[in-house]
Amino acid sequence: MTMHEQPYRQNPLLRLSYSLIAPLYDAVIERPMRRARQRSLGALPIDECKRVLISGVGTGLDLPWLPAKHHYTALDFNPAMLARARPRSEKMVVQFVLGDSMALPFPDEHFDHVILHLIVAVVPEPQRCLGEAARVLKPGGTIILFDKFLQPQQRAPLRRLFNAITRRIATRMDVVFEEVLRSAPGLEVVSDTPMLGNGWFRAILLRKTAE
Repeated sequence: MTMHEQPYRQNPLLRLSYSLIAPLYDAVIERPMRRARQRSLGALPIDECKRVLISGVGTGLDLPWLPAKHHYTALDFNPAMLARARPRSEKMVVQFVLGDSMALPFPDEHFDHVILHLIVAVVPEPQRCLGEAARVLKPGGTIILFDKFLQPQQRAPLRRLFNAITRRIATRMDVVFEEVLRSAPGLEVVSDTPMLGNGWFRAILLRKTAE
């Protein structure tokens, strides 16, 4: 796969920063986000065994809250993050994949459900991330999304100011979900729930419409 086919490689500073962040990530993120993660993941059906993609698994903070009956594929662009995620999967069927959420190495309509937790607003091209998730999702399947988004026409001057720096080393702060969704017309919003930061963080459930 060429660099053009792996968009994350075009931002080497982001790759380096997440290698440095990996040892500290859990201490900073786990406790404040725990309840929100649990609530968001509650949208994952548990009635029968399904094939589930965790795109941007990070250090695996979602893994303890996932039902063990499913077959999971956990993808991340950073080897240091994947190394920390593996120990959290001991009682689950998980395949770990080093890859790009903006150029998924899977065929069309391969997964029953896709989890996008704190990845859409991290990657340089959110539209490609969501579009790829929709591509590999079966019709009728769901995308479970948890992330921070500006509201349409929200000014948020401080967030936009800091975004010039944070987008290079950690995360974007200027992403508007409604704009991203327009890039994936085959997805419909099932629910949209404010979670943290007075609604800055949202739990969004999407369904791929049947053709």
